[in-house]
Amino acid sequence: MKPAIPILYEDNHIIVVEKPPGIPSQEDDTGDADMLTLIKDDIKLRYQKPGNVFLGLVHRLDRPVGGAMIFAKTSKAASRLSDAVRTRTFGKTYMCIVEGIPVAQEADLLHYIRKDSKKNQVTVFNQPVAEAKDARLSYRVIASNNGTSLVSIQLHTGRPHQIRAQMAFIGHPLLGDVKYGKAAKQRGHGTIALWSTSVTAPHPTSKEVMSFTSLPNSAEAPWSHYTAQQLQQAVHWYT
Repeated sequence: MKPAIPILYEDNHIIVVEKPPGIPSQEDDTGDADMLTLIKDDIKLRYQKPGNVFLGLVHRLDRPVGGAMIFAKTSKAASRLSDAVRTRTFGKTYMCIVEGIPVAQEADLLHYIRKDSKKNQVTVFNQPVAEAKDARLSYRVIASNNGTSLVSIQLHTGRPHQIRAQMAFIGHPLLGDVKYGKAAKQRGHGTIALWSTSVTAPHPTSKEVMSFTSLPNSAEAPWSHYTAQQLQQAVHWYT
């Protein structure tokens, strides 16, 4: 049975959805159902479109991550949204649950990230090194509970595994993140505690700045560590 993909917004140019955790953004070696294919199939069915359906992948979320995600329904929209990503007028915010309580309740982080494509893993450095790219984010601790912290994050760059790697580098790996925080895996309930809370971008044709938000289910682990009100606070710090 194909998973249901909640639609947050749709018009002739874009479709904004809530990605369920556990689904890859696009086809990978596992052959499992992926977001790009699932949404194409849904559009084809709902609009009874013959032939192939165009759908542009504008940005990615790691497989274990859920939340807001924008896709382009035309090649022109894909090009303009990709330009927004490149020029950093495409905004992304997240919430996560980390191990421990950061000393700084609010901070800007600047590191340098180098990816090992064979291992699908990144290494973080304090200083520039060969083949590493700058990685910038801002965070704020919203609440702490039972040795963990609920953190709201605004990305300023979109590097692979950026939030996971940078938070682990400062000593606060995400719950459930086996790759970057092995000690955190016992309380992760089989998923990484990271959620795409909002995406903001100029509409590809009207140029109106549009923002779409998504909130994880506070009744489901790992988000059940915190109240629905606290999760709302994490969503709306930057939006």
